[in-house]
Amino acid sequence: MSDDKNEEENDDPIRIIAQAVKSLYKFRDYYFEHHSIENADNRNSDIELELNKTLNLFDKYKDCAIKNDRGKYYYLKGYALNIVPKYSKEAEELLSKAIKLDPKIVEAWNELGDCYCKNNNLIEAINCFNKALNYGKNKVSLRNLSILERQRPAITAEDKINNIERGLMLAKEAVQLDPQDGHSWAVLGNAHLSAFFGISQNPKTLKQCLSAYNQAEKDVTAKCTADLHYNKAVMLKYEEEYLLAIDSFTKAVMYDPTWEQPKNKIKQLVKYLKEITDMVSSSGKMKSKKLQQLLQSVNSKLLGPYSGGSYSTPNGQSVTLQEVTVNELIGGFNEEKVVLGKVVCSVYNEETVPFTFCLVDKIGTCVVATIYNLANGRGVIIGDSVAIPEPYVTDVDFKYDGNEYKFRLIRIETPLVLVINGKKTSRDYQAGVQMSLFKKFD
Repeated sequence: MSDDKNEEENDDPIRIIAQAVKSLYKFRDYYFEHHSIENADNRNSDIELELNKTLNLFDKYKDCAIKNDRGKYYYLKGYALNIVPKYSKEAEELLSKAIKLDPKIVEAWNELGDCYCKNNNLIEAINCFNKALNYGKNKVSLRNLSILERQRPAITAEDKINNIERGLMLAKEAVQLDPQDGHSWAVLGNAHLSAFFGISQNPKTLKQCLSAYNQAEKDVTAKCTADLHYNKAVMLKYEEEYLLAIDSFTKAVMYDPTWEQPKNKIKQLVKYLKEITDMVSSSGKMKSKKLQQLLQSVNSKLLGPYSGGSYSTPNGQSVTLQEVTVNELIGGFNEEKVVLGKVVCSVYNEETVPFTFCLVDKIGTCVVATIYNLANGRGVIIGDSVAIPEPYVTDVDFKYDGNEYKFRLIRIETPLVLVINGKKTSRDYQAGVQMSLFKKFD
């Protein structure tokens, strides 16, 4: 016993403290490797208990550690205090002292930047992460700058796009530095998701987003973060993978039971799906006489340029379209087909994307349609005729919490392909700017 004590006393106090802080963060990052998910409510309090034990070591070795390396001591204590999600003024002060004593401590710059983020001082945070990169390229600075670039205020639409693209580039750099780091993959997924909302609602962007999130989940420390599952759920919702989205929102709640936002998102999504189900099954709750009048007014003349004419596909090919009913459509992409119907209702959606409405074809079959990349203030109203070329169809059919959601859905990536009331839509129906890419979001 006395030999062990003498060995500890003669050991480097900075090394002892550094090992304790490393163990503290390991306790946090691998919490669910050693605790049941049912224990998630206690995670933050358990981490604070471990933090207090670690801080006792700082008190024990303070004089000797400061004598050996004052800058490192301040950094390690600030780093330890910064483990909690809320802002710590003491952590900020200690980390500020550390970089004044030794500006080359890259990790101290990153932790100080994180402190500033928690205190909503984003300009100082950006400065810290850039300073860290000046002393050494690292994934932590890059991925944090990716987040902050995408949050940077933009005066013009071009500025907003540039911010998103810079954020995407920085996230890619972080992943390249360490392809095994799930947190960097999660930030890359969020950068793609930002591009989907901020540049173009392109399904390819969502595929890239999903791929990044799947990579993130291979890292056990990233997989146990509520943010990852929340953001993945947002992506899955816009992929129209509704059951998977609910599952991911539920995982976010499991990993952080105190977080209300994913709970609210589940409620919103279930409400939206119930509204769709009700509207499709009742043909927009339209009275029988009114519905019959609409059905009688559906005729091929309303196909406009698609009536016996040609359609230019996205890859530039010119094809002739065959008019079909909703029931004749197959799941997936329906090449060289066009479906025509009358709008019977719009579906309330608490999100601005997508615009959702129901239409009936000439034989009375009701289908729901979602439009992406639609300009603000644009859409369709009850009684409009709508022709949809080469529709992409999904058959939604699942049960959740005792309720069944079953309906056929047509996804429309751009309103520019539509013919409304016999006329091709004009450019002012299209939202934002379309451009090719080389994802709370964060």
